[in-house]
Amino acid sequence: MRLRPLIVSTIALALLPLSGPAYAEDPTSTPTAPVTSPVTSPVTAEPTPGAPSGEGPAEAPTEAPAEAPSEGPAEGKVEEGLGVDGGTVRAIVELTEPAQNAPVATQAAAESVDVVLQPPSQSFMVVEGTSEELAQLAEDPRVTSIHRDRTYSPLDLGPNLTLIGADQAHAKGFTGAGQAVAVLDTGIDRDHPWFQNRIVDEACFSAVQAGVESLCPNGQTSQTGLGSADAMTPRCLAGGMNLCEHGSHVAGIAAGTGGVAPGANIIAVQVFSRVDDEDICGEPSCLLAFESSLRQAMDYVAASTQPIAAVNLSLGGELSETDCDGTEEGSIFKPKIDALLAKGIATVVAAGNEYFEGASYPACISSAVAVGANDNSDAIADFSNRGAVVDLFAPGVDVESAIPDNQTTVFSGTSMASPHVAGALALMKAASPDTPMTDLINTLKSTGRPYAYEANGTQVTTPRLDLAAALAGAAPQPTVSQSPPTAPTGDPAPEPDPSDSSGPSPEPEDPGVPEPEPTSSSEPIPLPTVTVTVTVTETAKAPAQVCTRGTAKKKLTAAKWAVEIHRSSGTIPDATLTCYLKLIGKSSKVFPEVTKASSLGTAYRVLKNTKTSKAALDSALLTAWLNWAHGTNGTTKLTAAEKVRLSAKASASARRKAAKNVA
Repeated sequence: MRLRPLIVSTIALALLPLSGPAYAEDPTSTPTAPVTSPVTSPVTAEPTPGAPSGEGPAEAPTEAPAEAPSEGPAEGKVEEGLGVDGGTVRAIVELTEPAQNAPVATQAAAESVDVVLQPPSQSFMVVEGTSEELAQLAEDPRVTSIHRDRTYSPLDLGPNLTLIGADQAHAKGFTGAGQAVAVLDTGIDRDHPWFQNRIVDEACFSAVQAGVESLCPNGQTSQTGLGSADAMTPRCLAGGMNLCEHGSHVAGIAAGTGGVAPGANIIAVQVFSRVDDEDICGEPSCLLAFESSLRQAMDYVAASTQPIAAVNLSLGGELSETDCDGTEEGSIFKPKIDALLAKGIATVVAAGNEYFEGASYPACISSAVAVGANDNSDAIADFSNRGAVVDLFAPGVDVESAIPDNQTTVFSGTSMASPHVAGALALMKAASPDTPMTDLINTLKSTGRPYAYEANGTQVTTPRLDLAAALAGAAPQPTVSQSPPTAPTGDPAPEPDPSDSSGPSPEPEDPGVPEPEPTSSSEPIPLPTVTVTVTVTETAKAPAQVCTRGTAKKKLTAAKWAVEIHRSSGTIPDATLTCYLKLIGKSSKVFPEVTKASSLGTAYRVLKNTKTSKAALDSALLTAWLNWAHGTNGTTKLTAAEKVRLSAKASASARRKAAKNVA
């Protein structure tokens, strides 16, 4: 099962360290759930043409022939790849109507399918089962489709308010009073001085399963009412760190006393779960937001009687170069975003920190407000996603805001940019409560300072938030021509020696999985930390590297990537390679959901193993994805090859052909 984050520009989310939060500094791999290893049978597979011998780990070079599933009413209802290599998976079962929830759940339980979540008045439920059990469940005419319960990560995480003219808006009396911002994140420090009794509602929707723990204070999968989103509970703490700090930081930017809308109220909704699995997190603990939790949270906000201006989602998942309305994820979240918009509530989403010409889910949905990050010199942040899918830029570099234990700190990321826009919409709606939200959003776009740049081969103009022009009567600012993007700071991309090694490829130092030496924490590393008491103390820390795609245009072979990934044998730093695996996890449906490759050690074994057609395709796919993360463009062939890998009907020859195509 894949724990795909909404990713929250990620807090371990790695906080952007939402689904995790969206911190720019998170160099760790995207958390994913462990998957069951493929089961092999004594049928010898044909060797992949041109595959070097002796490069795979010692295992039987056999595989079971693909079996075509029987045709029937379930055909096409189950997402490709669910349990394709065995084991149970966590999946969302979509139903024809809410009234079918109880009877279908009863039937599923009678057939030994584990029903883990049955939301009241919802037309879906969450189950755990094998591919065969899910296929049988799909035959029920009350079931419309079955897909994995995706996860999202938080996006990694002064002068920012002056840059966007918020100080001028405040001086004219615009503070957002009478409106609220809903922050769907990792909870909130309820008694932080920045919030001053303006938290008017709280809720928690936190999925659980084996190895995944609820962050709701009551220990259950849901909780509502004041105290439900408390970010100071014991389950938020790990190794002396608070894993839940991302939500307080985001809420502080949107509506804290030092934020954009200091008079607005706050609705805090905890949507993350705690995972204590290093194979999933790349560290002992991390946070992920499941799709099922996000759906319940968005419905909770839609049903609220509070005057809400905006919902903020500083999290993200898979990347898309264009709007993603027609995709499976888009078809689920767009109606919810549209329903909120119909009630006058904007859904503001971090675009992501991958240095990608596009945006992550759900920012890529056309009716969401996708927000990229700029720095304090009015330039696009080097880590920020960009392009025609992005609606606005807002400050996202070195932004100071609240964190638990009554402190403040500085983070960077599109997670920090998004709440600037959510807070701005609270100001706009408070100033003009009868104006349709779509008009308020368009006003922010039309009055923003234009950034002109090239993305995906075309000239793009994206406005940067400017409240001085939108609210305070200032004249719109002139266009800023952005320089061609360069490699993000701290993301070295040295090339290895292009010549083949004359000796044998390096093997792991021991029979086990070669784990990389720890190079950094998944937590975003803050800049100076300032307490909010009378005494001010500062502790300088080195800024973390931005986790983003590289800029190298040269492709490496599987053998050369194995050299790079093997401990201390290549020229690309381990932190950069680990970041690449995280980015692959957001964009690939094979890694690490079907084939675990969430750490350098497991990725090394995938690259070296070509004994069967499945293994050879995995090696070719991982090689191609690594080249993409390193800076080469184009994912069309990768997507096509992944469909072959995820198909239960694919033959060995089809897999070999797909491997050749991506090679």
